[in-house]
Amino acid sequence: MKQTTRNPWLWIPSLYFAEGIPYVVAMTVAVIMFKRLGISNTDIALYTSWLYLPWVIKPLWSPIVDLLKTKRWWIIFMQLLIGAGLGGVALAIPLPLFFKVTLIFLWLLAFSSATHDIAADGFYMLGLNEHQQTYFVGIRSTFYRIAMITGQGLLIILAGFFETSTGLPPIEINAISNPSISKEIVLPEVNQNDSLKSGNTFFAVFPQQVELSTQNIPKGTLDSIRTMVTEHNQAKGFVKLSANLKNESSWWSDYISTPLKGYLKEKLNTKIAPVSANSLTGNVAVVAVKLTKQPEKDKEMVLNLKFRKGDNSIKLIEGERLAFSSKNWDKPAYILLQADSKLTRSTTAVFKGTSGNIHLAWSITFLILAGMFVVFSFYHRFMLPYPKSDQTVRSEGQNLFKEFFTTFASFFRRKDIGVIISFLLLYRVGEAQLIKMASPFMLDPRQLGGLGLTTGDVGLVYGTFGILALTAGGILGGLAAARKGFKYWLWWMVFAINIPHLAYVYLAYAQPENYLIISLCVSIEQFSYGFGFTAYMLYMIYISEGKNKTAHFAIATGFMALGMMLPGMFSGWLQEIIGYKYFFVWVMLCMLPAVIPVFFIKVKPEFGLKKE
Repeated sequence: MKQTTRNPWLWIPSLYFAEGIPYVVAMTVAVIMFKRLGISNTDIALYTSWLYLPWVIKPLWSPIVDLLKTKRWWIIFMQLLIGAGLGGVALAIPLPLFFKVTLIFLWLLAFSSATHDIAADGFYMLGLNEHQQTYFVGIRSTFYRIAMITGQGLLIILAGFFETSTGLPPIEINAISNPSISKEIVLPEVNQNDSLKSGNTFFAVFPQQVELSTQNIPKGTLDSIRTMVTEHNQAKGFVKLSANLKNESSWWSDYISTPLKGYLKEKLNTKIAPVSANSLTGNVAVVAVKLTKQPEKDKEMVLNLKFRKGDNSIKLIEGERLAFSSKNWDKPAYILLQADSKLTRSTTAVFKGTSGNIHLAWSITFLILAGMFVVFSFYHRFMLPYPKSDQTVRSEGQNLFKEFFTTFASFFRRKDIGVIISFLLLYRVGEAQLIKMASPFMLDPRQLGGLGLTTGDVGLVYGTFGILALTAGGILGGLAAARKGFKYWLWWMVFAINIPHLAYVYLAYAQPENYLIISLCVSIEQFSYGFGFTAYMLYMIYISEGKNKTAHFAIATGFMALGMMLPGMFSGWLQEIIGYKYFFVWVMLCMLPAVIPVFFIKVKPEFGLKKE
């Protein structure tokens, strides 16, 4: 007999982990893969940005998931289709026209994943009762975030391992930055020593240990050195010339945004000092790399460099991908490292260069991903329950197109649709702006109103303390709502997502130098956001209850994305006009429009509570 219920721990973690992986593959992993395969930044940015479209417009076909088949069927079938898309990418990577072909399969992956999201979110509401939905809302978010971390971390590490396992031995560039090191910048000497004369082929690095001074240099000096390194690598064939070097202006920037920005700056008396060639920036060091032996005539050996460990306040700014051939193997290619301009302490970093079969490495990685989704599909084939309510909502004999538009329109015919849309668009209007400007605020120098942290410090604050606090807040929000109900915690969560923005007002005005104070402020804000966001998720579940809950939840997520996109689009523009202090005060004021719709929300007191 088919089980109508099953322990949610057997399928919720795996279902939402499977939901997150394709998204991070399309948004992050594909970008890194194309970069490793030598695609230009212009093409990467243009074509991978379009992959986000299926998630934006998924509400348009969400009624189809309600009208045809069950949510269970859609989940299992879409996971197989996602696996097919991943497998297609793996098989296309070695082809001559790999870029175009892989994009086709990534589009298949993106549409399949967006459809899978619709079905999975709908099934979550069908397979659990109200109390379980409330209890597990933090758990599902946590495993979705684990998928994000897996994609941005473990998958890249896996591909890097395969890159290292093939080709020439990897190289390491050890960099040290210290205040006592001279800030004089010189080209490294390339010696024809005994190791270069040996019969083995490998990449030699000069010098073995790179030293960077923390004493800053004029920006004009950096520009001259960077131009020299770039022109040398292009002239010798180590780097291909970019086909798109022009920054073309648009009608919008010429006639709307730029004039309006200038007008507001003038009226608000906001003065911005022009960037001078004499303004100071972080010091740099030049590193040379060359082959020890001539490769075969038509064989190209590509060296891919990336940060491996240490303090990422030392960055690689030129020489990320260098191509060696029989024509340039005996000449040095130049790499440029730069220390963060705010770095004042001694620190080290290690950069790793691999020259394996990049196409093969990424093919293997995507084949493993494809196999993973085949396993997911079979696992969920047996582990997903068979809820009695998981049935098609289409009536026999009725027109599919008519049912489609009826389902879609039923969401907007609700009496409280104005309150619903207002809540979905305004609940995170302050957070949407803060998220965009938080990292630039941390990185900007103190004279510009920022905190002057190094890149490594910001990575630690958000990547460690921030993500732990965010996850803890999300889990606690779900547990709390399951204990006393969604309505009881609604106002607490509204205040939790808005009032802690005061931490950034304090940081902007006090500009503390104590790292622990900064970390504590960020952790408080992130924890509160995780707790407060629970109300948003539960309200979307609540308003989606009914005959077409899957389609309605998908429409709600569309408004959720719009509510983050629109405020975020102008946040940087506004911050540049009014500065960080007034910007974070503005973020606090955005609490007012966020709170107004909450007064009109009607939620059943028992929603989320366990029913006997």
